[in-house]
Amino acid sequence: MAAAETIILFHSTCGLRPAVQAAAARLRAAGHEVVVPDLFDGRTADNITDGLAIKDEIGQEELLRRAVTAAAPYSERGVVYAGFSLGGAVAQNLALADEKARGLLLLHGTSDIADDAATDIPVQLHVAEPDPFEPDDWLNAWYLRMRRAGADVEVHRYRGAGHLYTDPDLPDWDEEAAERTWSTALSFLAEL
Repeated sequence: MAAAETIILFHSTCGLRPAVQAAAARLRAAGHEVVVPDLFDGRTADNITDGLAIKDEIGQEELLRRAVTAAAPYSERGVVYAGFSLGGAVAQNLALADEKARGLLLLHGTSDIADDAATDIPVQLHVAEPDPFEPDDWLNAWYLRMRRAGADVEVHRYRGAGHLYTDPDLPDWDEEAAERTWSTALSFLAEL
């Protein structure tokens, strides 16, 4: 078995829901250490609209501050950043700013990339197709910018799945797409 990774796993805009804890348990069962910060201080939402209201109330700057604070005790050893949707955007921002980052696993979400970004980390993205939050034009530009930054990028698309298709308690749930995602993601982590 490959060496275990330390993974910082950030929740979606719906908060630290049971599906995030289940994902962390799945990663731990594969031998990884997983840290699951709660950026919303215990608040959760049953839909994206309500989750966005929580996110907006807290504010982007505060969310990033909380994420950096949560990752700081682990980042020196080199971690894999991972996240769901909003958490993917947070993970991406932290990974691109951390020269010791070992990888980036994005589920359902990405973030903008600075023109001067530079990284050599492996990146794997899993996203619905189509996804109203990650439209094709955006994803094409994101992929090209991430490659230009130096990342080794894989994109996996799941036709017909909903945006947060890995959460069995949300309407977007797609069991087949979720299982394919986790199988591919666990292989990605094992190869780091």
